[in-house]
Amino acid sequence: MNPQAKLIFSISLLLGTTITISSNHWVMAWTGLEINTLAILPLISKSHHPRAIEAATKYFLVQATASALVLFSSMTNAWHTGQWDITQLTHPASCLILTTAISIKLGLVPFHFWFPEVLQGSSLITGLLLSTAMKFPPITLLFMTSSSLNPTLLMTMAILSVALGGWMGLNQTQVRKIMAFSSISHLGWMSIIIVYNPKLTLLNFYLYTLMTAAVFLAFNSTKTLKLSTLMTAWTKTPSLSGILLLALLSLAGLPPLTGFLPKWLIIQELTKQDMAPAAMVLSLLSLLSLFFYLRLAYCATITLPPHTTNHMKQWHTNKPTNILIAILTTASITLLPISPMITAIV
Repeated sequence: MNPQAKLIFSISLLLGTTITISSNHWVMAWTGLEINTLAILPLISKSHHPRAIEAATKYFLVQATASALVLFSSMTNAWHTGQWDITQLTHPASCLILTTAISIKLGLVPFHFWFPEVLQGSSLITGLLLSTAMKFPPITLLFMTSSSLNPTLLMTMAILSVALGGWMGLNQTQVRKIMAFSSISHLGWMSIIIVYNPKLTLLNFYLYTLMTAAVFLAFNSTKTLKLSTLMTAWTKTPSLSGILLLALLSLAGLPPLTGFLPKWLIIQELTKQDMAPAAMVLSLLSLLSLFFYLRLAYCATITLPPHTTNHMKQWHTNKPTNILIAILTTASITLLPISPMITAIV
């Protein structure tokens, strides 16, 4: 892709996100979401492969439907209350439609079918944008309207997302699809707590973005798209494979690593809200996700392929992304000890 075109699309992505997260009026928030959708479409379809074109088409249709529902819900609310302010969403039908619209945009169960397919048709860097940056505007809209959302509906969708995100990721061999189901599972954790403690959802999203970026960039560095490719990656970059193991276990939420922090705080908050059964169900369902993270980690570092390739080990490479990978992986492994400071800031 032309560097100038790539720059324009990247600036448009930034602009759309900024407009949505800083707006008070529903029409401005909707405009930001539309700019975001139109900016990411050329990045998805840039390879001109039929699968990429199919992914871009699916993404456009799903996002257009969700944006129309956002507009419909805000217009219904304005019709009944005379308010276009995002924080003044009070009409029950509008709240229900908005929750559905944002769930479609995020890919929460039962509106998750598009997300793995779109991610599979995109490159790893575009997949990273779809899993992180494109989720930020809808999450902020949920954050701003959290006081008027339906807790029962959100809890049902959250538990289903964690269950299906773990269950459907078990049988996958494509790395991008595994990361898509991982994203669905993490979004379940974020959406269950947004009604009770919205700031905790944002903290979870920031840490999820950090860990996902580390994993996607590591996969991109080793050009890994399938588990079979991952098995031979250690012969080229053994140090990166070792770090990837820890980043994946952090994404799974194992205790000494950064990923344990949001899960710990969410379980604690759910227990405070007398929702111990929901916390227990979520904890048990996260074991499903743990299995496919362990499988990825196992393929990355522990398996020995039948035919080892005689590559020169790339201990020192001059790629500019290497420093970024080092910073992100370090952060996604070591932030748990400073959790009191993180919770104080958030």
